[in-house]
Amino acid sequence: MIDVRVPLSVGELARRGGITVATVHFYDAKGLIQGQRSAGNQRRYSRDTLRRIAVIKIAKRAGIPLAAIKAALDELPSGRPLTSKDWTNLSTNWRDLLTERIHSLTQLRDQLDGCIGCGCLSMDDCPLRNPGDRLSSLGSGAVLLEKDTAPTV
Repeated sequence: MIDVRVPLSVGELARRGGITVATVHFYDAKGLIQGQRSAGNQRRYSRDTLRRIAVIKIAKRAGIPLAAIKAALDELPSGRPLTSKDWTNLSTNWRDLLTERIHSLTQLRDQLDGCIGCGCLSMDDCPLRNPGDRLSSLGSGAVLLEKDTAPTV
């Protein structure tokens, strides 16, 4: 039987969490997880860190930026495993971000074969959509792509 009070070494945490040792160090340096120093000056992690790593992996897979993941984890109490209620709160808060990303990706997919709005790939089409480079007054980059609706020029 595993004694849950015995902390995990960096290597054990990496193996059990399905990440590399370098990733453990990276997450620790970024404040996503926290370890303690042993008497021999080695990093040790409580077993509840495994659940935090699982949450980080899921959030990263969903495209949540590490800064947003850290901000969300910082709101949770440390020193105890994340609960299903914690996960519900995290996922609810990320839902709007994911909905916005889905909308943006859908828009990108639907416009991918046409004008990229304007950055510009089509010398034939662009004089019709952006005569005299009028869109430059709206900002740099692909301003049509970044707007929900194309501005009139």
